[in-house]
Amino acid sequence: MQNSFFFRKTAILWLFVTCQVSQAQSLPEVSDVDLQPLRAQIQRLIQTKDYLGESFSAETKRSLNQTLDQVDGTKAVAAVQQILDAQCLVGININPESRVKVKAGPARRELLEQGWRSFLVKVNNEAGVTAELRASSPNAQPLAGSPQNQIVDRWLGLAVHNSQPLTQTLSGLALEYRIVQLYSRDAGKRDAKLSFDVGQGTQDLGFRNEVNLLFDCKPARKVTLKVLDENGKPTTAGFEFRDKLGHVYPSQAKRLAPDFHFHPQIYRADGEHVKLPRGTYTVRFYRGPESIPQTRTIAVGDADTTESFQVKRWVDPSLMGWWSGDHHIHAAGCAHYENPTEGVHAPDMMRHCLGEDLKVGANLTWGPCFDYQKQFFTGKDDIVSQFPYLLRYDVEVSGFGSHQSGHLCLLRLREQIFPGGESKHHWPKLCLNTLRWAKRQGALVGPAHSGWGLNQTGPALPTYEVPPFNGIGANEYIADVTHMVPGPDGQPVPAVDFLSMVDTPSVWELNIWYHTLNCGFRTRISGETDFPCIYGERVGLGRSYVKLDGRLTYNDWCEGIRNGRNYVGDGRSHLIDFQVNNVQMGVNGSELRLAKADTVLVTAKIAARLNETPIEGLADRSYDQKPYWHIERARLKDTRKVPVEVIINGYAIAKKEIVADGELQDIAFEVPIEFSSWVALRILPSSHTNPVFVLVDGKPIRASKRSAEWCLAGLKKCRSQKLRFMGKDEIADFNATYDHAEKTYRRIIGESITD
Repeated sequence: MQNSFFFRKTAILWLFVTCQVSQAQSLPEVSDVDLQPLRAQIQRLIQTKDYLGESFSAETKRSLNQTLDQVDGTKAVAAVQQILDAQCLVGININPESRVKVKAGPARRELLEQGWRSFLVKVNNEAGVTAELRASSPNAQPLAGSPQNQIVDRWLGLAVHNSQPLTQTLSGLALEYRIVQLYSRDAGKRDAKLSFDVGQGTQDLGFRNEVNLLFDCKPARKVTLKVLDENGKPTTAGFEFRDKLGHVYPSQAKRLAPDFHFHPQIYRADGEHVKLPRGTYTVRFYRGPESIPQTRTIAVGDADTTESFQVKRWVDPSLMGWWSGDHHIHAAGCAHYENPTEGVHAPDMMRHCLGEDLKVGANLTWGPCFDYQKQFFTGKDDIVSQFPYLLRYDVEVSGFGSHQSGHLCLLRLREQIFPGGESKHHWPKLCLNTLRWAKRQGALVGPAHSGWGLNQTGPALPTYEVPPFNGIGANEYIADVTHMVPGPDGQPVPAVDFLSMVDTPSVWELNIWYHTLNCGFRTRISGETDFPCIYGERVGLGRSYVKLDGRLTYNDWCEGIRNGRNYVGDGRSHLIDFQVNNVQMGVNGSELRLAKADTVLVTAKIAARLNETPIEGLADRSYDQKPYWHIERARLKDTRKVPVEVIINGYAIAKKEIVADGELQDIAFEVPIEFSSWVALRILPSSHTNPVFVLVDGKPIRASKRSAEWCLAGLKKCRSQKLRFMGKDEIADFNATYDHAEKTYRRIIGESITD
């Protein structure tokens, strides 16, 4: 009698609910279902709804629990369907031949602008399939085989929740309920086509596995952001908005420039806004590596609101004349949008530089989208630049020309296309021929992502293992560094100005540089990110900090790198005002002259910052795993300290430990110089200075015969690897390039100090 009363009450309750949903479609009842496994599945469903932050109401939970506790399984199964079917967006039937058919359910089709909603999916599994339930929509992503010119508004985010507390696959039970999650980019009425399957070939004939649904997308609220720098002045910062389940807002999948779909963060200036549905959010905000990331919680209600954020900074090198820049970023290719606009435009890249407090951004046009992006090159600062933030279009030789022998960054160009054509298709295949052309117009040049192809089997630095020279990094550099080429005035200048650092494993990058410095060459280093190819997280993960005495300009910033008046790093440590005796790095050739062997004084101002709590697992990663350069890798175990090392001819000969609390501190070393040598400072792998060259008794640096022999062996290996990439018209140039380099290294071996 009591059970009969309960079922009558439940039926009346859900009849009322069903009547409230106008034009709703009821779903067929499923019978012959065992109650025990259904009970277990429904309990997982309840837990999942709780986990997703869209719990069943207390009344629904109570009704479900009472229903599932009944002894009469047939009546219980029927009552469960009465309760849950009203919340189903669709019903799915998998027939005995495993064909999937879909029917619209009675759930209210209401979404949130820029917010996620969860709906139930009823599955009648006649075939007992235990595959994963999949959902797709042309409104959410391109369908395989769709015509390229098909115009579809992809306003929808779509995902089936096939993870705990639910199982990854269907259980095989004749009846179960799953969850589908939908996100709307827009507000208003929106039509979507949803398709479901349980594997290739399971779609029912006649398009019966898909259904068209009209959604009412409720508007989100505008949250205006008041964004101030550490001095209380309006600025631009990076923001990450997450709801209590960790969902990122706005949805990454539906973003349009200037917000990038491969970022959790967005960048907003003072007075700009973000639209968020009603709810509570955790907000992480920051402004580049020299700021202290902050986290706070905000609540969004039924009205527009304003939230204030002020950046905290732990150091500002620009106040001491050191200007940050990333000489290798891209506006197209890799993780970027390529169609229909073939990349993004200068205002989008400028916003990211502003948000990361990156003073100089070299926006390099390369293979993908070259013919589209080349229109933005002007040979001067782009009009979006906002002093002291400068954006300039230049070129990376990548995906064309000499890229098989090593990609090249060509900065400060006056002309962007090699003579003889209008695109990328006619460029030289020998790096040196491209370098000759670029240096003649006064460009600053150097290999990109230096470590690729210079792989080592261990972390020793320096190492005398000869790498394969089979990649796209500083490979042909081993030959080009021996050459002088005509500059703008016709006078000879080094063919290569710098090696790129920070975006490949530090050992691979630094090892070749150390060896060529030991041979007496004076190539400098510069920091890069190769955004968004090697690193897509943000611009400026690899940086150069250039010291300028006057106003910041792009030309002078490049000239500072050519002179070696810069240090490189991840922005989490700084080696400021490095000098040896009274000679400043990058000034007057960086040369200190001694009459005889003597002791010199090495000084600098150092600042580094580690979080008090280590980033779990980062320090234990192999040096050849990302992130390649990061202050956490330099942490002395169980401390907040990092080592500052003096490097002479590639070896650390003195070291001091400093507390990485962000405070600027003076440091000094007295070190012996026995013969002509180069001297640098580093916090490895976080930051590294360029060298000061100490010449004893006027003699050139020939610091290591073993290094010169390594260079010769590397040259021969590179020659054997790269010959096959040369065109017939450049074979003679190729042979002349390598013959000259071999002759040079043999001479240096004879002049070098025996190790």
